[in-house]
Amino acid sequence: MSPLLLSVLLSLVSAVAYAAAAIVQERVAASAAGPRYAPLRSPAWWVSVLLNGLGATLHVVALAFGPLSLVQPLGALTIVFALPMAALFVGRKAGRRAWRGALMATVGLAGLLSLTNGSDTQSLADGERWLLAAGTSAVVAVLFTVAHLVGRSVLRSVILAAAAGVSFGMASVFTKSVAEEWTSGAPLAEWTGLLVLSALAVTGLLLSQASYRGAGLAAPLATVTVVNPVVAAAVGLTLFGESFRYGTAGTVAALICGAVAAGGLVQLTLDRMAVPPETLSVSSATSASSESDRDAPRPEVGQRVDVGAVPGTRPYLEVEMRPRAVAGRP
Repeated sequence: MSPLLLSVLLSLVSAVAYAAAAIVQERVAASAAGPRYAPLRSPAWWVSVLLNGLGATLHVVALAFGPLSLVQPLGALTIVFALPMAALFVGRKAGRRAWRGALMATVGLAGLLSLTNGSDTQSLADGERWLLAAGTSAVVAVLFTVAHLVGRSVLRSVILAAAAGVSFGMASVFTKSVAEEWTSGAPLAEWTGLLVLSALAVTGLLLSQASYRGAGLAAPLATVTVVNPVVAAAVGLTLFGESFRYGTAGTVAALICGAVAAGGLVQLTLDRMAVPPETLSVSSATSASSESDRDAPRPEVGQRVDVGAVPGTRPYLEVEMRPRAVAGRP
């Protein structure tokens, strides 16, 4: 097997692992009544953690056999794999708008990543590392605060997913920097970078878990999938000397791809915010029925009540209300 084909295969399996992890996380969020961010007592949640770790490992190995311009766009297939997998194994089918949004987000992200031209130098100075760490913490804190001020649960989940994507994206940046500076002679020399990327990865995992509660699968997963590489690419363009291919034309095409990906996220968010009319009518009818039952007069003891028939069709069945006998009493 050629290295390029092996890289493609590893990238596809990595995307499937990420998709399976997202499905498990969403199921845990939908069924758990405990902690929103870290359901440590749920075995299924730990399975999702292992699947995320497997996906990350396969992604790194794929980068060792293939170019970044090929591996990164294939990682965008996570959301495309997740929707049919959720329908097959969980029984949750996505509608047309969800599929349209997922495809838009995937195509836009894949096009954007394929236009990014990587550079050979991907090292960060100590000052740049601390500046990025502080800036990332501030952005995540602001998004976290805004998420808890938003009234709609879907919007809150999407904002939390965006914060998770920022954390994951910056963790990727620190991973590149640490890998560039790491040497076997001094394996612990980059301990500060390892500490920061570990904290960012854990933060992203906890925020992504919380984002699935009340928002389903597609919208939070697509948000994380898009924001993660976009943040990493933005840092690469500004600090690592990366650029878009094909000059001005490539930059314009990248902006168009970014707009398509953003439009896909909007479609997915609107799909979750839309309330089906039949659900609204059923809930309204149920509430009206319960209110009428609650406001209806209750029969008194000894009163004769007519039940079980419609006037003019057949005689009513008359039932006399009598107090129920209690054991030991007359």
